[in-house]
Amino acid sequence: MIKVVIDTNQFVSAVISRKGASAQLLKAWENCLYTLVTSKKIIKEIKRVLEYPHIAKKYNLRKNDTDLLINLIEHEAAVLSDSLHLNVIKDDPSDNKFLACAVEAQANYIVSGDKHLLDLRHYKNISIVTVQEFLEIIKHQSSTHQ
Repeated sequence: MIKVVIDTNQFVSAVISRKGASAQLLKAWENCLYTLVTSKKIIKEIKRVLEYPHIAKKYNLRKNDTDLLINLIEHEAAVLSDSLHLNVIKDDPSDNKFLACAVEAQANYIVSGDKHLLDLRHYKNISIVTVQEFLEIIKHQSSTHQ
């Protein structure tokens, strides 16, 4: 099964818009179309961003919404310990945690909406794609495996 690291912005988008492409991305994970790989640092960032007061207020997010997502990720994803550190993205060093997680997990893809990551397109054997591109990939994959 393909292994995927998802950028924080996709988790936030999925919670904000439950019918959007990012929500479809999480639904595909829940339907076991890929293995989600993440790290403790990534989970911490997801939680922090979803709990920003201006985001919680603007999108009417309850703490329970955030807790449910974090609990699902912690128990159903492959969670790595952040043992690898990279310094590839100089303009936004905080994005390096996604590359490090993907390298450590030998992931196939990073799904992101972040320009710094998307500009790389590939790192080692990892493809860096948008959510729409990845949804097309798994749609094609599932149609060829039926």
